[in-house]
Amino acid sequence: MELPSKLLENAVNEISQLPGIGKRTALRLALHLLRQPGSQTSMLSQALEKMRNEIQYCNECHNISDAEICKICESPTRDASIICVVEDVRDVMAIEGTGSFKGVYHVLGGKINPIEGIGPSQLNISTLVSKVKERDITEIIFALSSTMEGDTTNFYIYKQLKDYPVLTSTIARGIAIGDELEYADEVTLGRSLMHRIPFEQSIRQV
Repeated sequence: MELPSKLLENAVNEISQLPGIGKRTALRLALHLLRQPGSQTSMLSQALEKMRNEIQYCNECHNISDAEICKICESPTRDASIICVVEDVRDVMAIEGTGSFKGVYHVLGGKINPIEGIGPSQLNISTLVSKVKERDITEIIFALSSTMEGDTTNFYIYKQLKDYPVLTSTIARGIAIGDELEYADEVTLGRSLMHRIPFEQSIRQV
């Protein structure tokens, strides 16, 4: 696609780097921005730059936050003794959308995947184990996607925690095998959390 402006072409190339956006969609977005008042484009670029430079990760759960401790972790209405372990910040948003979970979260930042060179040391696993060692944690809920990598990660963490007096459970298989958690509808995801089962039982079912 040959464009009449190198500046436009550069903008289209950058926008098309975003997930799910091809060159044609990127061109439509770029032309839309070009038609808007300059102040609106400036506000968008400032918001993106501010987000990129100033956003933080919660010291407690590793969720994205505007401060050192996120709103969920600092909320007095949340049960800090129940921790839901998720892969990504998008999973926190998906579960929060159900309105059915009142505990706190722990974001791993990925799943164990030896093929891609991702081992336990690259994930936020040690801080989770430390919480169980040092605090009065009653339950760890595994809410990773039902994939081989997700199950491997669940089992690794379970082995790290099995000597501690903490209940380990996993969300019910209302989430189809191989599905990513963030794409599950809120009703199914909420029911999976409510009807979670002991992790040992899930191992026997595999």
